[in-house]
Amino acid sequence: MRFRDRVVFVTGASSGIGRACAVRFQEEGASVFAVARREERLRRTFEHHAVADVRSQDQVGAAVEACVGVLGRIDYLINAAGVIGTGGILGTPPEEWERLFSINVDGVFVVTRNVAPHLIENGGAIVNVSSVTSLRPYGNLLAYCASKAAVDMFTQCVALELAPYRVRVNAVNPGVVVTELHTVSGAVPDYEAFLERSKTTHPLGRVGQPEEIAALCAFLCSDEAGWITGGIHSIDGGRALMSAR
Repeated sequence: MRFRDRVVFVTGASSGIGRACAVRFQEEGASVFAVARREERLRRTFEHHAVADVRSQDQVGAAVEACVGVLGRIDYLINAAGVIGTGGILGTPPEEWERLFSINVDGVFVVTRNVAPHLIENGGAIVNVSSVTSLRPYGNLLAYCASKAAVDMFTQCVALELAPYRVRVNAVNPGVVVTELHTVSGAVPDYEAFLERSKTTHPLGRVGQPEEIAALCAFLCSDEAGWITGGIHSIDGGRALMSAR
């Protein structure tokens, strides 16, 4: 029960890595405030939740106020809301570029900016969910790669800025994880074939599970990780080690 009497604010909490993180912290004693756009899913699992679009200052601000109003504080922030899309320089419409950056980058900025003052009060930690695609280029994923690279630099800059306040900031960079990320967006038409092929592109021979990413996020927020900040932490079955294929 590492997080007893602590409060964690989790975005993207209705599915995938965000939900797994919220559940993990809840199991370890934390009070969870879950944020996403699908209220029915939030209500099913989490007592304290808010429907909010991470791009909206008004909606995020209201969610943060609700969290502090009900739970009294915020100790940890997990920025897990994100989307994926395909396309290269010739095939990515400006509106698709803007969609990915508005959620993957602007959303992280808006949420962090609203939560940070509460973390500063007591010290705390932020974990941003990035991607293996931030660390190396992948064909036909231009906007996604670039947006996640921006998340990594954002992580390091904010880690420097908040260090004097004893607030640690890290990123986790998963490889292929079994979530709705690819299927909801339609980025991968044959998902089962994609997962099967991914066994060959990850040296450990399998794809990841959301709970594995949640375990790393929990560790990075824990006192055991008290001297870790500004890190870009690969958790990808070795995917970033592979040559393009």
